[in-house]
Amino acid sequence: MRQVGQWLLLNVAPFLAAQLIRLIAVLSRREVVGDKGVQQLWQRGETVIISTWHDQLLMIPLGYDGPGGQILISRSRDGELIARTVQHLGHHAVRGSSSRGGAAAFKQLLRLAKQPFDIGITPDGPRGPRHEMKNGAVQLARLSGRAVVPMALVASCGHRFASWDKFLLPYPFGRIVYSYGEPLYCGRDDDPEDFKQRLQQAMIDNHRRAVERLESYGLSAV
Repeated sequence: MRQVGQWLLLNVAPFLAAQLIRLIAVLSRREVVGDKGVQQLWQRGETVIISTWHDQLLMIPLGYDGPGGQILISRSRDGELIARTVQHLGHHAVRGSSSRGGAAAFKQLLRLAKQPFDIGITPDGPRGPRHEMKNGAVQLARLSGRAVVPMALVASCGHRFASWDKFLLPYPFGRIVYSYGEPLYCGRDDDPEDFKQRLQQAMIDNHRRAVERLESYGLSAV
């Protein structure tokens, strides 16, 4: 029975989760702001690194309208469920994190950076601290030459789980705002720590922009 339960968890639950995410999206008022910069890059055939805080990951794939993505997801059991769910939403998952399989995953991301796919990362995952930038996004930007584009999601109603990141599950019938920040580049001769701080601030500012957009409708972010 335990094996049956595990099979159902890994093979059925991700499919159902993907359908739930699509249903929430259909039943929500969704809006994308600030995407002019990244759209211009896509129109020129450039691919980017999409940087999103870990707690906002669930609905991010449905606010993305680029050429296709590869998303870095941890090797944990929860990560396996998320990876399979993401695949049902039409994206590919690269397995690994700063704590498990990180070096191998990073090398794979560098190989993927030579292909025409965007790369999605959660720079504060998989264990936090919450909304605190780690070095992976910086090194990937520096070595790949790609722009890093902050992407945020805020919702007017939903549930915050009691996890380290306060993971967000938006409820249907609310308003969801996706916000893109301006693309940032890190040259090979740039100071990685300086870029890390600039990217951290850009992530904070972009999230604030999404919150302010929601507040312009008289709504508060969960």
